[in-house]
Amino acid sequence: MRSEATAGLLSAAGSALVEWRVSDGLISYDHALAAMAARAAAIASGEATELIWLLEHPPLYTAGTSAQPAELIEARFPVHSVGRGGQFTYHGPGQRVGYVMLDLKRRAPDVRRFVATVEEWIIRALARFNICGERRGDRVGVWVRRPDKGQGFEDKIAAIGVRVQRWVTLHGFALNVAPDLSHFAGIVPCGVSDARYGVTSLAELGCSASLSDADVALRAEFAPLFGMVAEDQTLRSTENNSSRRNAISSALASR
Repeated sequence: MRSEATAGLLSAAGSALVEWRVSDGLISYDHALAAMAARAAAIASGEATELIWLLEHPPLYTAGTSAQPAELIEARFPVHSVGRGGQFTYHGPGQRVGYVMLDLKRRAPDVRRFVATVEEWIIRALARFNICGERRGDRVGVWVRRPDKGQGFEDKIAAIGVRVQRWVTLHGFALNVAPDLSHFAGIVPCGVSDARYGVTSLAELGCSASLSDADVALRAEFAPLFGMVAEDQTLRSTENNSSRRNAISSALASR
């Protein structure tokens, strides 16, 4: 059972430190996918170190391998079909997207354990803001109880969707810090249509944390679960500067 999966995927002794990257600005989804794929291939072949890449996307929907056409209610934004697991989800400003590129051969070749560890990582980061995130055995992601909405109501605050190639992980998580939650109305988020289950954010829960604050919490809680990271690098970008975004992607792909 997912609820019984062990959390924790420390790297083997003597392994290289995980690179930690933060992109400042809105990163094109297509460029991000290309950079991620290139970096994951380099990790698998031993030519690059593992990488955590934190960024924001412009408003868009992504459809995972289990997405159903009926779950796209209104295509308000561009729709991208991708190879990660899961159904439809939304990405946009105010949401911290984390692309997690780790080599499970160097840790433990256990995808269920990896997902459980990502969930635990986010739960611990949320606790730093006095938000109680929880895992659910039948619903991937991190959930927050909402008794203010009614008995049994819960909202998802972080979605998780992953892919594994040659035992290197791709994609990762999307943590709602302060996005426009109305944008989720164009889809059935993660295929969960039960009226008791919605989406929320740190901002909606009364937390004024910024993306930078979330980054600090994520970095602090990463090491106990996955191992130490190298010094972070902030990459500057803007939504309308495509040449700069290409430079960022090229730099990532070449590392």
